[in-house]
Amino acid sequence: MGDRVRSVTPMTRPVLTRERIVHAAVDLIERDGVDALSMRGVAGELGVAVMSLYNHVPNKAALFQGVAQHVMAGMDLPDDPDEPWQDRGRALVRAFRKVAHDYPRCMTVVLTQKVDFPGELRPAERALSIADAAGFDGPTSVRIMRALMAYALGAQMREIGQAKALDNFPRSADVLASLDPADFPHVIALAPDLIRHDPESDFEFGLDLLISALEALPRQGTG
Repeated sequence: MGDRVRSVTPMTRPVLTRERIVHAAVDLIERDGVDALSMRGVAGELGVAVMSLYNHVPNKAALFQGVAQHVMAGMDLPDDPDEPWQDRGRALVRAFRKVAHDYPRCMTVVLTQKVDFPGELRPAERALSIADAAGFDGPTSVRIMRALMAYALGAQMREIGQAKALDNFPRSADVLASLDPADFPHVIALAPDLIRHDPESDFEFGLDLLISALEALPRQGTG
């Protein structure tokens, strides 16, 4: 009996799409950092030739933009207009912080990209809507939106280590022992609290301060 010819079905790779390319870029950034992102690196992640990427993403700048879009599109913005505006404001800032936790390294890309697609404007629209529902006038609503986003961005910079000064309190007993109690009575007395690192509590405390300050602002028709 002659040898039977066995037919071999070649393995087919998933179709290359912009979405797959962006997902690979996100994975690469989260694993190796922003500096590791390159067209060649993404091609390696996908097991394809570099030139095949250019049919879907024209250049590295477009790849960065795709990463930013992907991250912001994943921002969960549930909202109940019947809830107090203070709770809605807190939920908005927490939602930004949540996506920042999900994509800590990619957030560096988000913060450096131009706002030029609708998804990036969703948090701004939500903040303006909340401020309007609370009875603030237009200019004040814009300032409230900026304050909320500035707090969210500042908290994120601390979370990813770009604002190290807040957490770089000397931890050495020798350093603390060398301080003059006459010059640093409060630093010495509160050293255990200064050394303690609790970003979650710090975030919520600052958010409450911000909302309380906004509550004190005049509303339309109240002078």
